[in-house]
Amino acid sequence: MREDKSYLKWCMEQNRGIRATKPSENIAKAYLHKTRNALKSMEVNAEAGLTDWTISASYYAKYFAVYALLTRIGIKSEIHDCTIALFEYLFGNDVPPQIIQQLRQSKQERIETQYYTRAVTVDLGKTLGQTRAFTLEIERIIDGLTQERITSYQNKIRELTKKP
Repeated sequence: MREDKSYLKWCMEQNRGIRATKPSENIAKAYLHKTRNALKSMEVNAEAGLTDWTISASYYAKYFAVYALLTRIGIKSEIHDCTIALFEYLFGNDVPPQIIQQLRQSKQERIETQYYTRAVTVDLGKTLGQTRAFTLEIERIIDGLTQERITSYQNKIRELTKKP
């Protein structure tokens, strides 16, 4: 698993890795808009029977929702694996385990279809439903954020930078 602290520390050392930023409601809203656009793209592609593009749009809908959450608490991460590991590290106790598994699986399915042109068999109806439920769960978390919770998450990030 990549959610271990040593991997996250590595992510923090990378040029486009994990960075603390100022929490931003506006940037979070912009990424939630991208999430909604990806959801629309997913639905249109599913209706057209374009499985590979449905899978890709599904992944990006989930990824943008997670990115919105992270920007809302003041974190930037441009490396997808680092973003996913950080999401698990920070929110692993706040979301059902299948949420994290779905995000990882979506990423892997996107890679399989986008880069290796391997046929991935998925139930498009299930993919649509899971993606909608995933993004709603992340929006629920964003809506429930208080300054106290944001500070708590920021402190977890600071803990990663402390020397043993």
